[in-house]
Amino acid sequence: MSTSSRTIDVRLTLKITSKQGNMKFSYPEIAVSKPLPTLADNEFESVAWGIENYGEDFKKLVVNKPAVGDQDVKIEMKFCGICHSDVHFALNELAAGSGSGSMYPIVPGHELVGTVVEVGRAVSRVAVGDDVAVGCIRDSCMDCKSCDSGDENYCAKGFTHTYNSPKSPAYSHIGGNQEVQNFGGYTQFDVVHERFVCKIPDGMELSKAGPIVCAGVTMWDPLKHWGATQPGKKMDIGIVGIGGLGTMGIKLASALGHRVVAISRSARKEELARSKGAHGFVVSTDPKSVEKEAGKLDLILDTIPAHHSIMPYLTMLSSSGTVVQLGCVGPLMEYSQLVLMFRRLSIASSVIGGVPSTQEVLDFCNKHNIYSDVKIVTADRLNEVYDELQDNNSDATRYVLDIKESLKL
Repeated sequence: MSTSSRTIDVRLTLKITSKQGNMKFSYPEIAVSKPLPTLADNEFESVAWGIENYGEDFKKLVVNKPAVGDQDVKIEMKFCGICHSDVHFALNELAAGSGSGSMYPIVPGHELVGTVVEVGRAVSRVAVGDDVAVGCIRDSCMDCKSCDSGDENYCAKGFTHTYNSPKSPAYSHIGGNQEVQNFGGYTQFDVVHERFVCKIPDGMELSKAGPIVCAGVTMWDPLKHWGATQPGKKMDIGIVGIGGLGTMGIKLASALGHRVVAISRSARKEELARSKGAHGFVVSTDPKSVEKEAGKLDLILDTIPAHHSIMPYLTMLSSSGTVVQLGCVGPLMEYSQLVLMFRRLSIASSVIGGVPSTQEVLDFCNKHNIYSDVKIVTADRLNEVYDELQDNNSDATRYVLDIKESLKL
């Protein structure tokens, strides 16, 4: 489906929604219907849970998955985290900003956890029986500077998201019918190129591992890039937003030995932030509270996914400090260049992390017993969970779909 830029611009202002049950879908005219073709010889069928058509509830589906190629790994799924971005994609909330709608049927999930049951003849990184995880990246070009340095998330040709994505005509390393879209981790089996598979450390709780390859690496990668993972280095780090991302950031930065300051618009989440390891707390809307940390923070990770002022955060940065924007915010953010200029401040951004960083954060979390706070659910509760995530997630809980139990329903 093609949509003119004029139409897209209008829909950025006038968001049209339709409601099925309690889930509210967006931008119906930009949604893409892409029914599955007949199963190809180089594919197999897998049970999955998804939304077959725009505006419908979740239900059990059968989708086409690629057969195992020479460098592929077949995973029997056990758990899949339910990320808030799953809600954005499944309900077509990002359509206007991206210029194209979500593809239906859609099977979300980019926090995959399972066990290897088959490998291609050239696979060397994992073996049958290994517990593994896959995050947001299913494919990349594998030959640009970013990919060569382990930053597949910044692939020069664009990485292929785990679901709601076509198989890239520029570099596809994904088998099966090339016209079939990618389906995510709410499924019985998945097949992924070995490059994008991480080994789950021995002893890690599988039901809690999924969010680490999304929320965990999203916070770990900027901590690593801006020097916070260097042995012996001590920093003062601010974490803005005390949700699923923010609480994981607090846990990681604290375990790395830094002084961590949680930052929120109100004092309502101070107790939660301190319980996760924050040493200080700032109410960003209170000038007196902001003043207590003025000029003290070396690095601030801002997880807020909506338009907001970053001026209070700049006030809290020390000379040469950096605020890193992690939320997907479309409207232009405003700041004073003079504030940056006279203290050599920087505003930067970051998105998820490459495979090496993902493996690092899995290992680190296992060593320090760091997990997101999770609730395990079965597929019959997906509509309910999405409704809750769309409305609110005040306690920073990450939901995790139990695949094995869902198959029994």
